[in-house]
Amino acid sequence: MRELSGQLNLFEHAGPLLERLRAEEPFPSGAALLARARAILNELSEAEQIAVINAHPRIGERPDKVSVASFREQGYDRDTTPAEVLRRLATLNEEYEEKFGFRFVVFVNRRSKEAIVPLLEARLRGSRDEERRTALREILAIAEDRLKRED
Repeated sequence: MRELSGQLNLFEHAGPLLERLRAEEPFPSGAALLARARAILNELSEAEQIAVINAHPRIGERPDKVSVASFREQGYDRDTTPAEVLRRLATLNEEYEEKFGFRFVVFVNRRSKEAIVPLLEARLRGSRDEERRTALREILAIAEDRLKRED
């Protein structure tokens, strides 16, 4: 049986999603947990979806502001990112949040911060609905990866 408590936080501090998942645990497997999370994300209101998205840290956020999982995933333990790249990410994050009203979320998948810059620039050209759906898919991809590394 799979429970959320005591595990790596698969979904950061994503209140509306975690509340619903905790009310239904335990799950028979990690796959069942992820399937239910996917269904719940589709059932949440837009405001609740945005709360889930905004629970994730910004790419390039100060290391003391991210979860242990994000710290490792964003490579802070081996970070040699040039200051100009961090400044560019901060600017792009601001532009993205101003345009869409929520945070940029991407499954880093061990890519460098330099590699994320063009992706963030490209995603700034999308529509708000497209970006909201993309962010939710990315959150599920992050959770799936965390779950795999946990097992």
